Amino acid sequence: MSITAEYVVIQVINGLVIGSVYALLALGMNTVYGMLKLINFAHGSVVMVGAYVFLLAMLNLGSVTPIALVATLVAGGLVGYVLELAAYRRLRGKPEVSLLITSLGAYIFIENFVRVTLTSQPRPFLVIPELNILFDVYGITIRVVDIVVILSGIAISAAFVIYSKRAKSGIAIKATAENIRAASLVGVNVDRIIVLALVLGSVIAGFTGFVWGVKFGQIDPGMGFILGVKAFVAIVVGGIGSIPGAVLGGYIIGLAEMLSVGLLPPVYGGYRDGIVFFILIIALLVRPYGILGVKESVRV
Repeated sequence: MSITAEYVVIQVINGLVIGSVYALLALGMNTVYGMLKLINFAHGSVVMVGAYVFLLAMLNLGSVTPIALVATLVAGGLVGYVLELAAYRRLRGKPEVSLLITSLGAYIFIENFVRVTLTSQPRPFLVIPELNILFDVYGITIRVVDIVVILSGIAISAAFVIYSKRAKSGIAIKATAENIRAASLVGVNVDRIIVLALVLGSVIAGFTGFVWGVKFGQIDPGMGFILGVKAFVAIVVGGIGSIPGAVLGGYIIGLAEMLSVGLLPPVYGGYRDGIVFFILIIALLVRPYGILGVKESVRV
């Protein structure tokens, strides 16, 4: 297969699309990790819940897209709220492995609940005609949905960065993520801020489920796990504790994944996940605190 400039551009666009998904998930996961030192595996299940809620809402409301999208965002935020109150809050101050196992258990419970109630079969996502329109740009065919996903990823990421720097609650979230004890000492209501961060991250994750469905046209109960894992890889590559770093890491992982699949011989196509974790290993060896992360100094 000959590799042309147009083909490379198409793979770059695909990389930006999947990178937007990883970046959106990394936003919420990065903030929660900074606060609780938790790799929140359950975050991936929120993506799946968001996708299914949108699909069910569209089927029952007769293709009323705005209402279905609002239901998706509400459902995502509600899952995050329940997880914090029912599971994570009770384990604060306990060994970090307890939180890790709890988040993994929450993911498994939510996934299996969906499998039991809605079956394990993949479901075709409803096609939104306006998002499937094709247009040609200098010989490159692009779908509207690709542009929507990329612009949504950039816009939400930029809004989250601005929010964390300028809004009072956003500054409190950032401060709590950097040092939860210090934030508590200066008067920050840590409980409220952690709930807010989990709900915001889960709302974004719910929206990501909608984005995934309209882009790839199919959803299933197990779709969220590998997305969550790759989002955490993006956080490590970009820099734990850095919101811009998490976003940058998402796009780096997305581009690397799609370019490797598109440019390497077809026999290597099955190694796309392995390539992502190879990048993680290299990142940990070369810059263990991430591209935009700050090296922590340990006082003795």
